[in-house]
Amino acid sequence: METGILLPEQLLLCFNQPDIASNSGGESGLGDINTTLWLSPSKPGKLIWGLGPILQIPTATDDSLGTGKWAAGPSIVLLTVQGKWVVGGLANNIWSYAGDSDRDDVNQFLLQYFVNYNLPNGWYLTSAPINTANWEADNDNRWTIPLGGGGGKIIKIGKLPINAQTQAFYNVEHPDSGPEWQLRVQIQLLFPR
Repeated sequence: METGILLPEQLLLCFNQPDIASNSGGESGLGDINTTLWLSPSKPGKLIWGLGPILQIPTATDDSLGTGKWAAGPSIVLLTVQGKWVVGGLANNIWSYAGDSDRDDVNQFLLQYFVNYNLPNGWYLTSAPINTANWEADNDNRWTIPLGGGGGKIIKIGKLPINAQTQAFYNVEHPDSGPEWQLRVQIQLLFPR
């Protein structure tokens, strides 16, 4: 079987992290970088998959915006395209192995399932909630489970395609200090081959 490598990268741009525990107003800046490398068949079948490592790099510009730890773990992605539908999921778990010894250890799970229905003219409906578990937290404050969705559109500026979307989620489960709602506004530059 021939294989290829998918190299998506994620940089959490945290424009403002409100401080709900005090009246300090919160912090603004950059979060940690999470990079995933997936090994995937170069000629996928009906089920497209990828396996590989995820690496967290402690690049946050403020302690409240990141973990202060280097962390790594396994990652898997599965998806299928059936007509106008795209359905799949992504899962990973990271454990800290280095970093600021004064900061809490990292042992975090992420599961993001996604359902996408393509409409005419580049429009689509989508739901891609990011479910997380902090295994270092006590049972009552471990999970964040959002439900919701939204929509988006693929637009072009010149020859460059851009994916713009908005989704809203209600967190049916969340830590005591976590939010009840999430609003995700996303703009992605696409570089097709």
